[in-house]
Amino acid sequence: MIQSSKEFFQNLPPKECTKCGEVFEEMAECYYHQCDKCVSEIR
Repeated sequence: MIQSSKEFFQNLPPKECTKCGEVFEEMAECYYHQCDKCVSEIR
């Protein structure tokens, strides 16, 4: 059975930082895979 796009996006797991594993809020047009804390450590 094919699920609707709305149902697909509602069932996605929360976004987690690839470095520390902390769950963080996704922002529109932002493709970071790390939380703000880990990104600031890199810079």
